[in-house]
Amino acid sequence: MQTKITWLNGCFDVLHAGHIQLFKKAWEQGNDVVVGIDSDERIRSMKGDCRPVNSLANRMIFLQSIKYIRTVIPFNTDDELDGLIKRLSPEVFVIGEEYRDKKIIGKKWAKSMLYVPRFQGLSSSDIINGTHKT
Repeated sequence: MQTKITWLNGCFDVLHAGHIQLFKKAWEQGNDVVVGIDSDERIRSMKGDCRPVNSLANRMIFLQSIKYIRTVIPFNTDDELDGLIKRLSPEVFVIGEEYRDKKIIGKKWAKSMLYVPRFQGLSSSDIINGTHKT
């Protein structure tokens, strides 16, 4: 079986069922799912001093335990993220539907994009802020 790299990236600070659905969709696209994960410093700069809730080391442990994921790679800057995606040249870049009309770092290096709708409206930020409605 030929390896088919599928890429996705994010903070993955508080994992929820929506993330698992995203990882499963990625796995269905290719047998080699690689997940880029934001460093603690990068998350703090994007989301504030109260984040991340879980350290990079713990977030990596969580992700590495998910059966749909083969490799987890941390990154700290936009340039580092772009370089990772360029080096891997994934067949498919999987990302949430909410990013369809936004700038996506590394998009140009993927052969195709798969936009996945939010599962049950789940969002880590909403869960952390107590604004998610169950």
